[in-house]
Amino acid sequence: MDSNHINNLFLRSALTEENPFMTNADVLQWIEERKKSVFVNIEKIKFSDLKEWKLDHNKGNLHHKSGRFFSIEGIKVQTNTGEVQQWYQPIINQPEIGLLGIITKEIDGILYFLLQAKIEPGNLNLVQLAPTLQATESNFKQVHKGSKPEFLNYFINPKQDSIMLNQLQSEQGARFLKKRNRNIIVYTEDNIKDRKDFLWLTLGQIKKLMKFNNVVNMDTRTVISGIPYGRYSPDQLALFETYNLKTNENTFSYDLLISSLDYDSSLHSYDEIISWFTTLKAKHELKVERKSLFDLQGWKISDEEIYNERNKYFKVFVANISIENREVKSWQQPLIKPIDDGIIAFVIKKINGIMHLLVQAKLECGNYDILEMAPTVQCITDSYDVSEDLPFLNYVLNAEPDQIKLDTLQSEEGGRFFQEQNRNLIIQADENFPEEIPENYIWMTISQLNMFLKFNNYLNIQSRSLLAAVDFLQEFEFISGEL
Repeated sequence: MDSNHINNLFLRSALTEENPFMTNADVLQWIEERKKSVFVNIEKIKFSDLKEWKLDHNKGNLHHKSGRFFSIEGIKVQTNTGEVQQWYQPIINQPEIGLLGIITKEIDGILYFLLQAKIEPGNLNLVQLAPTLQATESNFKQVHKGSKPEFLNYFINPKQDSIMLNQLQSEQGARFLKKRNRNIIVYTEDNIKDRKDFLWLTLGQIKKLMKFNNVVNMDTRTVISGIPYGRYSPDQLALFETYNLKTNENTFSYDLLISSLDYDSSLHSYDEIISWFTTLKAKHELKVERKSLFDLQGWKISDEEIYNERNKYFKVFVANISIENREVKSWQQPLIKPIDDGIIAFVIKKINGIMHLLVQAKLECGNYDILEMAPTVQCITDSYDVSEDLPFLNYVLNAEPDQIKLDTLQSEEGGRFFQEQNRNLIIQADENFPEEIPENYIWMTISQLNMFLKFNNYLNIQSRSLLAAVDFLQEFEFISGEL
């Protein structure tokens, strides 16, 4: 399958919400039914009650006795940027590359995505729409001695001509130490039997479902954020304009579509963006040193928690977990619980006739290469009292209702984080938005961000979560034939 055909299939699916098999209202009802049908129990326990895990005074970490899965370790961080240039914290060390895979199939000319109703111990509403396969290396190699995940064979050594997307992408740089997952989408013509926990949706449906709080999980969002839609010439873009809204009352979705397809009208060239990013990486320093959890300044360990002595950031606890529809029905593990919700926001503005997003280069202690491209605003609500020092936070929080184009709560990955969510916002800038921006910010089109997603360690997971929610759907008639 050539790239033009792949891009065309993705775009048609993104512009299709109608699904003869299941409407979005049906999906929401189906999720509620799945939630009621599965027994789930999460019980917080003491470190001394752990069986397969150990809070190890000698090693200074919290680890699984097999040496696999992940561990909670301590680090000391030093940098030359920001108001706080040295700190200590626990962090998740999970050196395995996880596998996040979605199977797709073309039905009546439209590409459908196979998602599952997955329960994770940390999910706010228990059931969320996850990729077809969501597994760590320990899971699919059956270190846990459970059954193999369904559909694993589609993603282990897939045929090259079946691969529609194949990327390595980072996880949360403030919580994971250099953690990455393989994001992969494969195409099949197989007749896949119906399963009670799986359903077929168009890409347009998935994006619409992201307008609901905590329905589409983080792993699905990160996979679809990397989907390419192709590069279109000015003549082809003019055809999209011809087939634009039947009424031109709201052209915002159309503007986002053009920003995703137009590679020639951006404020900055790719060379300029790479130069900006390289210059900042050369300026910033990041040193991460392993420390014992028992020697972390500002952190304490009780019988059942690792916590910050000022009750800030997050805490680590351990739990007995029972979920009946998993490969393993019951187990113990640590979970990270946030103290406050977070906020992530892109400010978006039309420049030279095309929508641009305001991107920041953000340093986080777990980043592979010091900096990653992040949303305009990325912080925890605990930072609001110092919002004068956080660029554009006050602007985002005080946006007028007609400027707010997206405002939802989205969960972080429930396999490691307990009931953690971020407020996701897209804010359209008004005429009073400042022209001068800090040196670690730059304006980029959606197509430029999509291009950088093809490479490792450029866009952080928060920016990918917001990009995944960019929705092109309106009363739009797609152009016949492939462009």
